[in-house]
Amino acid sequence: MTAQTSDAILARMMTLHPKVIDLTLDRVWRLLAALDNPQDRLPTVIHIAGTNGKGSTQAMIRAGLEKRGDRVHAYTSPHLARFHERIRLAGDLISEPALTAMLDRAYAANGPDPITYFEITTVAALLAFAETPADWTLLEVGLGGRLDATNVMTPRLSIITPVDLDHQAFLGDTLAAIAGEKAGIIKRGVPCVVGPQHPQALDVIEDRAARLGAPLLVHGQHWHVTAEHGRLIYQDDTGLLDLPLPHLPGPHQITNAGAALAALRHLGADDLACEAAVTRPYWPARMERLTRGPLVDLAAPAELWLDGGHNPAAGRAIADTLAALPRKPTHLVCGMLNTKDIAGYLRPLSAVCDSLTAVSIPGEANTIPAADTAQVAREVGLQAQTADTVEDALRRFAGGDRVRVLICGSLYLAGHVMRLNDVG
Repeated sequence: MTAQTSDAILARMMTLHPKVIDLTLDRVWRLLAALDNPQDRLPTVIHIAGTNGKGSTQAMIRAGLEKRGDRVHAYTSPHLARFHERIRLAGDLISEPALTAMLDRAYAANGPDPITYFEITTVAALLAFAETPADWTLLEVGLGGRLDATNVMTPRLSIITPVDLDHQAFLGDTLAAIAGEKAGIIKRGVPCVVGPQHPQALDVIEDRAARLGAPLLVHGQHWHVTAEHGRLIYQDDTGLLDLPLPHLPGPHQITNAGAALAALRHLGADDLACEAAVTRPYWPARMERLTRGPLVDLAAPAELWLDGGHNPAAGRAIADTLAALPRKPTHLVCGMLNTKDIAGYLRPLSAVCDSLTAVSIPGEANTIPAADTAQVAREVGLQAQTADTVEDALRRFAGGDRVRVLICGSLYLAGHVMRLNDVG
């Protein structure tokens, strides 16, 4: 172990490949072999792909497994405020010494050979998981599935959450093409839980599963979930569960909870574990109500919310969540990346929000300039203005007693906000 900090090693890793995204598994297999194949020594794996809902579903599964006393590793991306958020070892975020050691070993084993930042950091996470005792490893796909750096082992269970249009430059410009990439995590004979899907996406998933002899547990066929009279009702072949509504806000969390419950029931979890899955998870920056911190104080007494969703499906989910809240004037503070469909994201929000203040995302080369975001917002029917900073935007709403402000549009903006609002 060197005297370097994790931040210093991560900065060096950013220089190993000229592209941020370059989908192939060749570099990953090479580095894994140099580290004696840690992917073959992981605690039992659950692998999760999909366009939206991966993180929430993972958080619910982890809460259920931990309720019954299991030790759970978890991997997710991107991080919000600190890289350590990506790697959870047996329930706890990885420590700075452990992260530094794993990154250092991965960097030394790779040498000067090209490898992307996500690839080498994923290998470092797999190394940490392989060397820390646990019962389960929950792996969230970074991008796609078939060629994602996490797709290097045979899991006990695969999960595909709803597939929608996103990352078309890398995954294809049709739902069928994108679904084909997501379905790439399905392994021969390994069961797969499938969340609600567009028919063309489901056709692709079912075709691959049939070719590989992988049993499917499909929403609407093998399991059903609804909200009825303020309760979550889940049913499958083993019976019915009557549970509290998910702790995570938003109507879309009903189906995310259904996928988590289908996974847990398949793995033999009891009713107490299933209840914990919906009542105990924490997943930041997904329609999260901020209740303390400098930004909360700055906007007071306005309500302050934070969400990192960034594609049209996320825009629809956020709009549905806002529509279900008590009605009050709702204003967006929005920053997005230029790889996203900003009009598709904002269009559903225009029906439930009163205005948008656009900001550029600090420190992000691919941010959409605030003026461009504001222009698109006007085109979809929102009153829009710009602000130089998030703080400047929030000052405009300070003193508004019955006002709701939602900061949204990007996980990178959400991370910036979490650092600004750090409560220690």
